[in-house]
Amino acid sequence: MAESKVEYTEDSIKSLDWKQHIRLRPGMYIGKLGDGSAQDDGIYVLLKEIIDNAIDEYMMGYGKQIDILIQDQKVQVRDYGRGIPLGKVVDCVSKINTGGKYDSGAFQKSVGLNGVGTKAVNALSSYFKVQSVRDGRMKAAEFAYGELIKEHQEQSIDNEKNGTYVCFVPDSKIFKNYRFIPEFVEEQILNYTYLNAGLVINLNGKKYVSENGLYDLLKRKVDEETIRYPIIHLKGDDIEIAMTHGEQYGEEYYSFVNGQNTTQGGTHLAAFREAVVKTVREFYKKDFDASDIRASIVAAIAIRIQEPVFESQTKTKLGSVNMAPDGVTVRNFVNDFVKKELDNFLHKNPSVADALLKRILQSERERKDIAGIKKLANERARKANLHNKKLRDCRIHFDDLKNERRYESTLFITEGDSASGSITKSRNVETQAVFSLRGKPLNCFGLTKKVVYENEEFNLLQHALNIENGLDELRYNRIVIATDADVDGMHIRLLMLTFFLQFFPDLVRNGHVYILETPLFRVRNKKETIYCYSEEGKQKAIEKLGGNPEITRFKGLGEISPEEFGLFIGENIRLQPVLLQHETSISKLLSYYMGKNTQERQNFIIQNLKVEKNILQEPIVEAIAQ
Repeated sequence: MAESKVEYTEDSIKSLDWKQHIRLRPGMYIGKLGDGSAQDDGIYVLLKEIIDNAIDEYMMGYGKQIDILIQDQKVQVRDYGRGIPLGKVVDCVSKINTGGKYDSGAFQKSVGLNGVGTKAVNALSSYFKVQSVRDGRMKAAEFAYGELIKEHQEQSIDNEKNGTYVCFVPDSKIFKNYRFIPEFVEEQILNYTYLNAGLVINLNGKKYVSENGLYDLLKRKVDEETIRYPIIHLKGDDIEIAMTHGEQYGEEYYSFVNGQNTTQGGTHLAAFREAVVKTVREFYKKDFDASDIRASIVAAIAIRIQEPVFESQTKTKLGSVNMAPDGVTVRNFVNDFVKKELDNFLHKNPSVADALLKRILQSERERKDIAGIKKLANERARKANLHNKKLRDCRIHFDDLKNERRYESTLFITEGDSASGSITKSRNVETQAVFSLRGKPLNCFGLTKKVVYENEEFNLLQHALNIENGLDELRYNRIVIATDADVDGMHIRLLMLTFFLQFFPDLVRNGHVYILETPLFRVRNKKETIYCYSEEGKQKAIEKLGGNPEITRFKGLGEISPEEFGLFIGENIRLQPVLLQHETSISKLLSYYMGKNTQERQNFIIQNLKVEKNILQEPIVEAIAQ
């Protein structure tokens, strides 16, 4: 049979307008899409783009308050800056490369310099309204999917402060089954206040404000009972740093450029990590290993530069080499500041210097203590990886930086062969991998990291995730704990969460760990099948179908057929993110739930004991995060 050929003519060349292009390739503009269950999902980027404009006004000295209201899927943001010039209200939100930030004199160190952000929000919203007030005059316009549907006449308005109001509803066709998770929004708002001391942000009626900048951020992030010395807080022109050392494993950083949370770091964070090592070595006059100096560090760095260059549209990694087009390098700027200010601080605070030295020497001892077992374990893991029966890998991984589907990469951690078999047969082999546990994992609370190498299962999981040396080369964006919704399944969830929180807390802090929600019941008749995730849902399904429908109770994941399982891990997958409340101390949390069976915990269990149907509805993450 002859192969059909597609003609390549002038008709093959298509030119899309800005709205069509954004809607066709949204990932180019806002990163991944998602349903709101991850901190970096697109709906939070849309919110950020609107708030960034309000923040830029504040930085220029206009408007000290921002009001935000989020109701279900509708977002409203009101700032009290100068307001968009009335004659350009429509253009500023609907004409690409139109904005006030190209004039570097007006917005010297702004985040949103490309003229795309607000337009992307407009194009990706089913409803979008912008309204500007300037000196007693108001102008508004309304859009749908980026198309202008109503331009209001300019009019006089009394008793209304200057500023800009934006209302938008993300398009549910693009962001499927989305919802705004309050904890993620709060985290965004808190970061804005830390980076703009004195700015007041009202979110759904609650007031957020910071007086001490990054010091407040770090104070909220660390457990004050476990840090080795009081937080060091250093400020200079265009740079601010806060740092301390704790008892946790790994390094923990919060980095920002011009108010943008650069979650993937970049040149400024690399310079800071280098500068801390260099300064500490010179201060103590000893060539410590860099990993021992940075072990258990918790730090935040914020810089402001002219015309920043980011490595992606979503601005999560700084690529700029220079502070300004003709300025010093970012590396030298950060190095010089840290060398001078941190060195001075350590000289003036000998008690802090002594505490830091003890932490470094402790890290050195711990590293040498596990060096032998680590080498043997890694050799075993490398051999096992060639024929790792526990892992059914996928083809696309999170560290494939050039693959736009990298955010979909998922590792399901399952218990037993039956559950693993159902997921393995129904998964998407491109983006979904499966790691099978053999029974209940070890309770690793209170154990040292040595156990990660001594326990074959933990060591193989660590290698599958590729997180031995941090998250830079993490192979899966989503780590999903998929266990039965019974007492044993809940216990396994707790044991796995203990493992991650004890040894790799950054996985949880950065929103990579989830619980898979699968239906508890199937209610069906000859015409329709309804899957229910709660007792209440089951009752509604019975009422809807009427008569005497067939009801199946799924006691374990292995009881769900591969064909049905495919419905629950595909486009409509329901994931519950594991969240840590900002006041949560990991050490206290693990001690309470996974430590010795104290009277306090026994009392809690007795007071909160529920019948089976309610236990099955209770998300384990709510218990572990409170």
